[in-house]
Amino acid sequence: MFPTVSHFLKYLLGIDLPLPFNTFGVFVALAFVAGYWAFSEELKRKEALGILHAIKKKVTIGNPATTTELILNGLFGFIIGYKILYALLNYSLFVSDAQQVLMSTKGNIFGGIILAALFAYWDYKEKDKHKLAKPKDIEVTVHPYQLMSNLIVWAAIWGFLGAKFFDNLEYWDDFVQHPIERLLSFSGLTFYGGLICGGAAVLYIARKNGIKILHMLDVGGPGMMLAYAVGRIGCHMAGDGDWGIPNLHPKPFTWLPDWLWSYSYPNNVVNEGQPIPGCVGKFCHELIPSVYPTPLYEVIICLILFAFLWKIRDKIKAPGLMFGIYMILNGIERFCIELIRVNSKYHVFGLSFTQAEMISTFLVIGGIALSAYALRNKNKLA
Repeated sequence: MFPTVSHFLKYLLGIDLPLPFNTFGVFVALAFVAGYWAFSEELKRKEALGILHAIKKKVTIGNPATTTELILNGLFGFIIGYKILYALLNYSLFVSDAQQVLMSTKGNIFGGIILAALFAYWDYKEKDKHKLAKPKDIEVTVHPYQLMSNLIVWAAIWGFLGAKFFDNLEYWDDFVQHPIERLLSFSGLTFYGGLICGGAAVLYIARKNGIKILHMLDVGGPGMMLAYAVGRIGCHMAGDGDWGIPNLHPKPFTWLPDWLWSYSYPNNVVNEGQPIPGCVGKFCHELIPSVYPTPLYEVIICLILFAFLWKIRDKIKAPGLMFGIYMILNGIERFCIELIRVNSKYHVFGLSFTQAEMISTFLVIGGIALSAYALRNKNKLA
């Protein structure tokens, strides 16, 4: 396993290069890149077909930088400089525990002041360069795909908050015992929480810019499936705890690699399992007995499902149908994986189920309802 990028580089190239990047975080970033690409391609395609349209907006040019803008840029620069210089001066600590450095109140005042001044000065000079004696209003054309930068930022912010919120609901007892640690931790993220809250933010911004909700949902179906698959690569490579239950069964096929059937997640990032003999360092545990590598199963399944959605997107004409299909496929995939995955269970009226099983069930039901609605009203919704 590769808890950090440094572990991966050492395994791949044999070089020991201390870097403050954890593997899971890198793949989360790559998941957003993958989603950005898929969303943008779909927005361009739907605009070319005349389904979506560019909008006109009025913007004012020639204004100098305002006091509020200078203060906000300076504050942003101060936070970055405050942390960056401290991290560089304490690089060993930053590499060993970047989260502790970033989430603590520790920093370097001098670095904060320098970058605050630079950021405010840069904003002032940029606005001054284009300042007009008399500011004027102009009309600009905004194409749907040009909204992606704004959409991806808000999806990331609200997706992270939603993922943390749903994760703390799922592990409520642990949250009650360690509220501060769980709130400030970058680990412990629930996919469906991120999907619901991040998706809501995207729909809100899209609707404000003239994109109908059903069309935006259809745009997101393939992209979310791809992003999920890429993110799960990070879960598997880091060993972040999203693995399966112990797998003591013999392989059904001799040609099947051992690591694809049952895996011990050595050097996992959450330090679960038993100590590895002779291992020295921060990540020295592995699972005994080995478990189903469920993140890897989800990577394979979701890449196949993405390819399927991408293939049929030209044939889908009813608004909402693509997302309905995505909901059904995503719900079935996750529900099946939950059967062999480690997770916290709720116990209600004699029933035992996980949070993901409950949400995936609603997804399948909702997907069927949405698909039926889309097909029944395809002429009205177009």
